[in-house]
Amino acid sequence: METRTIEIISSKNENIKIGIIPGHFATNHSHVNYYVDMTSLRKRFKMSMEAAKVFTEDFSGTPVDTIICLEGTQVIGAFLAQQLSESTLVSVNSGNDINVITPELDSNNQFIFRDNTQGMIWNKNVLLLISSASTGRTIERCIECLTYYSGNLAGVAALFSAIDEMNGIPVKAIYHKGDLPDYESYSPAECAMCRDKRKVDAIINDHGYSKI
Repeated sequence: METRTIEIISSKNENIKIGIIPGHFATNHSHVNYYVDMTSLRKRFKMSMEAAKVFTEDFSGTPVDTIICLEGTQVIGAFLAQQLSESTLVSVNSGNDINVITPELDSNNQFIFRDNTQGMIWNKNVLLLISSASTGRTIERCIECLTYYSGNLAGVAALFSAIDEMNGIPVKAIYHKGDLPDYESYSPAECAMCRDKRKVDAIINDHGYSKI
């Protein structure tokens, strides 16, 4: 599959690029016709720093006390906290010491925070940073978690998003559905590729993909 990778340069920053691989892929929540490879964007510090610059412009006017990093976005989250705090833009966060944390998953696959980090959520303005939002279910789970810990969702940032908003809150993304040619996402029960009897190429999650 790697030989079919198509490189997509971000329209927001020419130094940011991802790879997409066409096929039939299954996630926990959906079936999609592309694997969106964001490994370099999340793991290489220069590209992660460029991604943080995009989000700094998006959220310079949003009060942020804590950034919750999901799906391997911790490097970007750290750069984003630094840039929001040191921003030369008109930023309400200039000089602030912004927390950067990642929740755990319990045995019921629910997000939790330990006692030593709950103070970074309680009554704080929280920015959610996620790798990919294809259906919005992970965002919904995080919103439920924030409600439980009395956190205030200040915004949602995604490297790639197929949705524009969640519960009335805009999803700010570097890549949108329209940036990927003919991108499709289906519920497993309504997958057009399954109806056409196309086999699943790989199981994918935020760590990568495993061929079948």
